Amino acid sequence: MKTKATKLFDDAAAKLNQAKEEIFRPQEDLVSFVVCKNSQFAIENYLKGYLINNHVDPSEYKTLDQLLSKCKELNKKFETINLTPLQCTSHDLETKVCSDTEKVCSCFNVAENLSIFLKKEKIIE
Repeated sequence: MKTKATKLFDDAAAKLNQAKEEIFRPQEDLVSFVVCKNSQFAIENYLKGYLINNHVDPSEYKTLDQLLSKCKELNKKFETINLTPLQCTSHDLETKVCSDTEKVCSCFNVAENLSIFLKKEKIIE
C-alpha cells in the first residue's frame, strides 16, 4: 500500500502531465482551465506530499502560500521556489481560476519547476 505522501506525489505528477499535454496544443485548441487547475493541484499536492513526508499534517494550511511557508520552515532550500507568477497563492484553490494563456503558462512553469526541484533534492523520482 502506498503512503499518503507517495499518493500525493503520484497525483501531482499525473496532474502535471495532464497540464503538459494541454499546454502543447495549438493555442486555439488550448483549454486554459485545464492547464490552470492541473498546475494548481500539482503544486498543492507536491507541497502537501512534502509536508506529510516530514510528519506535518497539511490540513491546517489552506493556501499555496501557507503550504510553501511551512515547507520553507522545514527546508530552507524551498526559498528557491517562487510562487509569484501565480495569482492564486493566497486564495482557496477552489475559488480561483486563470483564463489568460500567458498566466496559465506561468502557473505550469511554477509547477514544473517545483517538480524539478523535488527531483533534484531526491524527494521524488
